[in-house]
Amino acid sequence: MRVATWNVNHVLKRLDQLIDWLARTAPDVVALQELKIPATQFPTDAFERAGYYSVVVGQRSWNGVALLARDLEPVQVLTALPGDGKDKEARYVEAAINGVLFCCLYAPNGNPQPGPKFAYKLAWMERMRARAQALWDTGQPVVLLGDWNVVPTDLDIYKPATWRDNALLQPEVREAYAQILAQGWTDALAQVHGKHPPYTFWDYRRKRWERDAGLRIDHILVSAALHVKAARVDRDERAAESPSDHAPVWAELIPAKTGRGR
Repeated sequence: MRVATWNVNHVLKRLDQLIDWLARTAPDVVALQELKIPATQFPTDAFERAGYYSVVVGQRSWNGVALLARDLEPVQVLTALPGDGKDKEARYVEAAINGVLFCCLYAPNGNPQPGPKFAYKLAWMERMRARAQALWDTGQPVVLLGDWNVVPTDLDIYKPATWRDNALLQPEVREAYAQILAQGWTDALAQVHGKHPPYTFWDYRRKRWERDAGLRIDHILVSAALHVKAARVDRDERAAESPSDHAPVWAELIPAKTGRGR
């Protein structure tokens, strides 16, 4: 099974590129973030013509997440991250697809820090940690994928010093992500590429794409019931005309032959 995640930074603006990419790469499951439209405006018909069914949690102008499945209808499980009934931001959707539970997430950015946005980010990550633990404990095949807005280590960014005050690099944020990994999840890119996994995001400003001044903030985490056979970043999509500032990240997954353990 090939699964992918892509922060498209407005799904309607990237629709032609998305449909072309789906035709060329044929992923089985795709998680999308930053749709930036309400669910009623999601281009369901265009994706179905391309062979993909969807579940969507939208929000006007901001946020928004979706899961696409090739030739299968996803079975929606959750449309919000548990733990805070007052949180109305469209950042999370869960669906069962072909025997695997997929959790598409768009974690808060958290800037500026300190402040209320950073506090919200930490609280959201704690809710994500709790949900991840509950899913891990089932022993079932689960994939957590999306824009985590976390740079896990200094090896995941071109020049840490220039981003040191950014919320994405703060010790509390990195620790929150590390606590989720410590449950047993496998970070697909890190597993395949070792200490220097490829970047997934290049800011539009200061020619960061041209200088390869990137960050790794889009992650695919898999449970012990699955084995990562391959993983990479489709960098060429970042070089397209009027691209998202993120590139697609994908992983090839197969059933694990053994029990729990990374």
